[in-house]
Amino acid sequence: MRWQDGRSGGGIEDRRGMGPAGVGGLGVGGVVLALIGYFVFGVDPSTTLSVVGGAPVEQQQEGARGTPEDEAGRFVDVVSTNVDDVWKAVFRQSGQTYRPPAAVVLYDQATGTGCGAGQAAMGPFYCPADRKVYLDLSFWQELESKYGAGGEAARAYVIAHEIGHHVQNLTGASEQAQRMGARGEESGSVRLELQADCYAGVWAAHAGEVSDGRVALNPADIEDGLRAAAAVGDDTLQRKAQGRVMPDAFTHGSSEQRMRWFRKGAQSGDPDACDTFTARRL
Repeated sequence: MRWQDGRSGGGIEDRRGMGPAGVGGLGVGGVVLALIGYFVFGVDPSTTLSVVGGAPVEQQQEGARGTPEDEAGRFVDVVSTNVDDVWKAVFRQSGQTYRPPAAVVLYDQATGTGCGAGQAAMGPFYCPADRKVYLDLSFWQELESKYGAGGEAARAYVIAHEIGHHVQNLTGASEQAQRMGARGEESGSVRLELQADCYAGVWAAHAGEVSDGRVALNPADIEDGLRAAAAVGDDTLQRKAQGRVMPDAFTHGSSEQRMRWFRKGAQSGDPDACDTFTARRL
C-alpha cells in the first residue's frame, strides 16, 4: 500500500500515555456487558454503555492535536485524511458538503468518550455523540495475531470502516438502523455494519484519485482488506469463541457478507451501491 508521501491532515487527537483516568463509573460488570453485545468494530457503544453506566461519562481531557511524530500515528493521520478527501469529493458530486469527524483519537487501554467509557478490548469504534473515531493501536497486533489479518491495507480498512460510520451519522443511516433492531441477521446493526464495509470499499476504489495520488491500493491490498473483513465476521468470531454460530445474535454480519459488501464498494466505487437497507440480499 502506498501512503508514505500522503498528505497529513492533522486531525489526530493523541491521548496515548495519558492513562485511563476519567473513565470511571462503569465497572468491570458494565464492561463485560458492553463486550457481549459488541464484538469488534463497534457502531455505537452508547446504547449498551448508557444502560449499564448511566449517562455518558465526562469527556477525558483532550490530548495533543495534530500529526503524531511516530510512524504508526502518522499512518492513521495520512489514511484518515485520504478517506476524508474521498468523501469530500463524493459529497461534492451530489451537491453536498462533507464534514469530517471531529478527530481520530489514539489512546491506550481506556478513555472517556461522548458515548461512555471506551475500552481497548471493544476494538475501534465511532462515537456519534462527539463525532470522533477511537482507536487503540494495540488492535493492529491483535488484528494480525488473533484474526490473521495483517498488513497496512487491513489497518486502513479498519480506519475507512469507522469513518464510514461517520458518513452514516451524517446521512441519517445510523438513526434508521436504530429503529430496525440491534441483533439478528436482518437487524439494523448488521445492515449498518455491512454498509460501512461497503463504504470502506468505496474509499479503496477512489483512494488514488485524491491527495495527488500519494495514497493508493493495488489488487493485493484489496485482498488484505477482504481478509480483514472476513476475520471479523460474526460467524467466525462466534465459532472461535464458543464453537457454534448463533445468527440471532449477529450484530455485524457473517464473514461472507462482510467480504461481499466490501468488494461491492471496491468494484463499483459508488456509495449508492451500498444501500443495505433496501437490499433483497444481505
